[in-house]
Amino acid sequence: MSNSSIQFQLSFIEPQAHYVEVRMILEGFGQDYLDLKMPVWTPGSYLIREFAKNVEQMQVEDAKGTALEFDKINKNTWRVHSKGSQVKVSYRVYSFERSVRTNFVDDQHAFISPAGTFLYLDGYLDHSSTVQVELPSFWSKISTGLDLVEGKLNLFFAENFDILFDSPLEIGNQDSWTFNAAGIPHEFAMVGTANYDRDRLSEDITKIVEVETAIWGSNPNDRYVFITHNYQSSHGGLEHLNSTVLAASRSAYSNNITYNNFLSLVAHEYFHLWNVKRLRPANLGPFNYDEENYTALLWIFEGFTAYYDNLITRRCGFRNEQEYLNELVSEFNLVLNRPGHKVQSVGLSSFDTWIKQYRPDENSSNVSISYYNKGAMLATMIDISIIAKTKGSKRLDNVLKAAYDKYYLIENRGITEQEFQELAEEVSGVSLQEIFDAVYTTEEIDYNAYFNAVGYQFIDINKATETASIGIKVSHQDGRTIIKNVDRNSAAWVDGLNVDDEIVAVNGNRLDPMGRELDQAVLNSQIGDALQILVARDGLMREITIHLKASEKVSYVIERKEDSTEEQRRLGDIWLSL
Repeated sequence: MSNSSIQFQLSFIEPQAHYVEVRMILEGFGQDYLDLKMPVWTPGSYLIREFAKNVEQMQVEDAKGTALEFDKINKNTWRVHSKGSQVKVSYRVYSFERSVRTNFVDDQHAFISPAGTFLYLDGYLDHSSTVQVELPSFWSKISTGLDLVEGKLNLFFAENFDILFDSPLEIGNQDSWTFNAAGIPHEFAMVGTANYDRDRLSEDITKIVEVETAIWGSNPNDRYVFITHNYQSSHGGLEHLNSTVLAASRSAYSNNITYNNFLSLVAHEYFHLWNVKRLRPANLGPFNYDEENYTALLWIFEGFTAYYDNLITRRCGFRNEQEYLNELVSEFNLVLNRPGHKVQSVGLSSFDTWIKQYRPDENSSNVSISYYNKGAMLATMIDISIIAKTKGSKRLDNVLKAAYDKYYLIENRGITEQEFQELAEEVSGVSLQEIFDAVYTTEEIDYNAYFNAVGYQFIDINKATETASIGIKVSHQDGRTIIKNVDRNSAAWVDGLNVDDEIVAVNGNRLDPMGRELDQAVLNSQIGDALQILVARDGLMREITIHLKASEKVSYVIERKEDSTEEQRRLGDIWLSL
């Protein structure tokens, strides 16, 4: 509708109470009723979060200030019985959840996650909108990927609601600065106290940006914004179209290991500029904000990104070869030490992210894996397989660039798994059937055969030894030892220990506050030995006999293979080259 407009205004009357006030003004829609909806999820975080639960005190009026009737017709839709050409909607959003994907407002700053803040008019997701931010006197800065309207103060423009919902706003007194990378201005906004070095961050992130841009061939942005929230202890991120939100521990910048982990996080979220935000699964976009948007391809779009994040830090020279290999092998050990890797395929893990990935419980490790870790494992196999079979002339980089060029730059549409495999094999000239078959099975491929082809070996250093195990994880709370996880098919699983059991004694010896008697009893026992474990279950005492079984835990390492050929060593050098 050429004469219609949608305007938002954000204000902060009671930030200390964690509220943002939102006003939505709709002009020129001239309908008998308007259905206003709040998204139930935010792109990049695949969980129904029910953002409408935070909306309260809604009021609706016409241009003259006369109240208009409205009804809430389902969990996230308000039907406004409109009269005339202008409708003004006011509401408050409670904002007190610290994460990269949810609103948080206090007296220090406001982080606005748009999907949990702005209503949209049903049927008009393609409509443009503006956002006017009314800054309180005690805040001075706004950091966002939204375009500032020329000549206007704190007025931002979104071409459509997909862009609006993909453009978070950080409002407060954040420490922000800009630097150029790959010919593009980048803003870095630091929120909260932390011991960081502006110049070092700018220099290191510039390397990441330029290495990643070289992989994809071009950078799709005119500008980019990093928003980093610093906490006592945190790590995570969420990608957006031309920005990202990161969570970091405020002490991370002063330790080389944790600093490199932060750089891997930066590399991960920036890699998403191409991989998922533009080159994307066919089922992810246009988005349906009312319900789950299913795809089995997150093993590619998150898993491949998880492979590249640490690899980028290697290519930038932040990690030496051994440090990189330690990070890579942790992906394998995380998956192969979860009993769930024998239950759930990575394809199903992708599809079931809506009900499993973001809702872990005490049994999750027994029934599921992460498409991040397993996807990174398969990406490794694809990369080194292409390197080995093309004698180093091609690698996964070439596949990704070709997919980006064809399915985003040229055809501007999502890609299917079959299309990705066909393109990968066409570009590389290498059959990848075994790896793609592994996506939908719980059988593991022969990883060592792949590593050997580039002069490395993948070995389990636990394989030569057998140790007795109960198969539980415990926590120590107020001097008590509480079972938190029971591994599938372990001694505890078979003989009946339960999550939330308090272990009181073992073989007649009461446990000390740190549970050392339990550890000692297992250490001094053999496979097949019986332990008498006294537990308190729901307040009742019970003695359970546990017959120790062999531990199934693996501890893989990736290392240079001493008897590899000169050609294999050359290919390995290409794989991990700077």
